[in-house]
Amino acid sequence: MCQLLGMNCNVPTDICFSFTGFQARGGLTDHHTDGWGISFFEGKGVRQFLDPNASANSPVADFIRTYPIKSKNVIAHIRKATQGDTKLENTHPFVREMWGLYWSFAHNGDLKNFSPVLDGRFRPVGTTDSETAFCYLLQELQKTFGETKPSMKELSDKLHALTVYLAAYGNFNFLLSNGEFMLAHCSTRLASIVRKAPFTVAHLKDQDVAVDFSSVTTSHDRVAVIATNPLTENEQWTIHEPGTLLMFVEGEIVNQYKTVAGIISNCDPTL
Repeated sequence: MCQLLGMNCNVPTDICFSFTGFQARGGLTDHHTDGWGISFFEGKGVRQFLDPNASANSPVADFIRTYPIKSKNVIAHIRKATQGDTKLENTHPFVREMWGLYWSFAHNGDLKNFSPVLDGRFRPVGTTDSETAFCYLLQELQKTFGETKPSMKELSDKLHALTVYLAAYGNFNFLLSNGEFMLAHCSTRLASIVRKAPFTVAHLKDQDVAVDFSSVTTSHDRVAVIATNPLTENEQWTIHEPGTLLMFVEGEIVNQYKTVAGIISNCDPTL
């Protein structure tokens, strides 16, 4: 399977610290070597970097780790291929436009026998079940709401229904954002932490790196970090129950729904 990393904040924040640990999982401390990618929302724009090579050996990943791009919503993904060749077009996150906003999506899991009818508005470029699921999600949102963006409550309720439907096909851990929120689904495994005042020192699990957040934040900052597995060893992460859908806005959980739990495989340590 794959590894997910998301960040949702109330002020633009860089993800350098978290990405330093996450990068190592792409071939150094874990076996996810089939590509990686990251999307940064900046206003209405998206800055995206994709590489079909392992993140642990990627000069592009080294650049991201050291370049402090500020964003309120970030989605990153390290791939262990289950469907689709190791190619750039199959590298997550995937990005599309709808309602005048960019949407970014990354998936960890495997959907079995999922072959929806797509009407052509959103079509996959690659051959992954993940991109197909993303196109289907957007298609069904537009079918329901037309060309007018709904309220956040209407949108989150519809996304909940679509998540329940898609999760019935298999493991469906995912992150989804349009720059206004971060939707995170725990099908089998997902963890999160909300950092806010009083800030403390955090130490990564995958690299010998620590940061004192009190020296780089203000008392008003609030940063939610979502990952397949906790990234630090000295902080209290919330391990979410399989079959849980979470909506983050401004660095905190604003909605939570029950969905369908996936199947945890004993042979895959990431699930």
